[in-house]
Amino acid sequence: MPSTPTEAQDSGRSPVARRSVLGAMAAAAAAPGLLGLSSPASAAPAAPVKQPQALPGGGDLGPNVIVFDPSTAGIQSRLDQVFGQQESAQFGTGRYALLFKPGTYNGLNAQLGFYTSIAGLGLSPDDTTINGDVTVDAGWFNGNATQNFWRSAENLALNPANGTNRWAVAQAAPFRRMHVKGGLNLAPSGYGWASGGYIADSRVDGSVGPYSQQQWYTRDSSVGGWANAVWNMVFSGVQGAPAQSFPNPPYTTLDTTPVSREKPFLYLNGSEYRVFLPEKRTNARGTTWGSGTPRGTSLPLSQFYVAKPGVSAATLNAALTQGLHLLLTPGIYHLDQPIQVNRAGTVVLGLGYATLIPDNGVTALRTADVDGVRLAGFLIDAGSVNSSTLLEVGPAGASADHSANPTTVQDVFVRIGGAGAGKATTSMVINSRHTIIDHTWVWRADHGTGVGWETNRADYGIRVNGADVLATGLFVEHFNKYDVQWFGERGRTIFFQNEKAYDAPNQAAIQNGGIKGYAAYKVDDSVTTHEGWGLGSYCYYNVDPSELHPDARLVA
Repeated sequence: MPSTPTEAQDSGRSPVARRSVLGAMAAAAAAPGLLGLSSPASAAPAAPVKQPQALPGGGDLGPNVIVFDPSTAGIQSRLDQVFGQQESAQFGTGRYALLFKPGTYNGLNAQLGFYTSIAGLGLSPDDTTINGDVTVDAGWFNGNATQNFWRSAENLALNPANGTNRWAVAQAAPFRRMHVKGGLNLAPSGYGWASGGYIADSRVDGSVGPYSQQQWYTRDSSVGGWANAVWNMVFSGVQGAPAQSFPNPPYTTLDTTPVSREKPFLYLNGSEYRVFLPEKRTNARGTTWGSGTPRGTSLPLSQFYVAKPGVSAATLNAALTQGLHLLLTPGIYHLDQPIQVNRAGTVVLGLGYATLIPDNGVTALRTADVDGVRLAGFLIDAGSVNSSTLLEVGPAGASADHSANPTTVQDVFVRIGGAGAGKATTSMVINSRHTIIDHTWVWRADHGTGVGWETNRADYGIRVNGADVLATGLFVEHFNKYDVQWFGERGRTIFFQNEKAYDAPNQAAIQNGGIKGYAAYKVDDSVTTHEGWGLGSYCYYNVDPSELHPDARLVA
């Protein structure tokens, strides 16, 4: 429901006192003089014990966060430079965040390539207006948009040059908190293949034209119209959405979203960077910002450890122990131990597709069973040594009630293979109750390097053990066994996109006891209540077509 204008409130006090105790202090010999004994002349005074230095909060955002203001010279040439580098760098190492200070920018066309995020720095999208476009097209791939992954647009108002903005993306390319003062075209030039996508907390004044898009999920937004559908178009809490009509046309429409909480975002308060934390909504409909300042709380950047690529996992954990949140600036972070989030309300926010790689088979990130953790905006890339899990929300057996303040996992993407031979038995495990998974793509790579049935082995995509978990925008693909397994009671999914692994060498490789294959979405027989809307799975077995009809689809 629309929020009333309110100034963002500072959420509490400064970080926990910056102290740290690392083990017991070395025992020092008692000074003889204190015992009434004479001190030998040769005795040296005990060396002072050095206390570990507190890690600083705040600081600069690093070289790959590029900040513009309306007076910046050469904005278009800088945008073009980044795009030239990233346009076809599907498995490259470049990572960029393009941030625009509040104001008006004229005549721009920001084309986005891989691992590039563009965002405004206002509290409302309308604080930062581009008279021009933010464009994703597929010229690099001969007009095929099915591999336009890993890029994002957030928190901007657009006046498209020709009245319609083009956003021809596939998975892992969120369009959040955007105001398009015109139409939105989700297909590439020439209307080639496309496989997307996700919109949230956005307003499109004109009509959205998906054209060749196979599937799409739109949440808590407003659209002036919706032109067509191919396989599976799902809406929840969207003003102007087409009426429920599945299967012809294939529209699945929910009037509201049961529970939602928008992704944290960086913004400027004067000259001070802050991170806004939107509040939880129930039965949500429409944007959070349509009637003024969004409701929520705000943290100064000084309460974040601003991490740069090359920092150790031990330092990241020390910052968390110290009471800081984490802001991961663009780049690649190698981990030799899990990032451990133990404190309620901790924020781990990535910019520009910051990427975590576990090097020695560890889990990349774990949380305790606490309230209100927010994980957002980063990619986990499996390492060459098999990890049993890559992301764990809550420990095994977690049972605390988090309904008032759930953990959210938003725009957190997982990849096994593609950039190299990675392996993980289970990618994402959700143990904590009431967790909201809001837009994820968990992908065992079907192309790139390090790809093969055993080369990038990954048996399970997501396993949900916690009760009352909600997934809004669940994309999971190509796992060797189950893509999704759900063991928790009262689970709900709104929109599921899946393609089964099609590189199985033969039927024996995917034989599941007496069953020919593993389900894309398996709810355990022990579960008594589970709900799903707009669940779609398809497969294309190109190695051994006898396994199944080569183009089988199920959308329900």
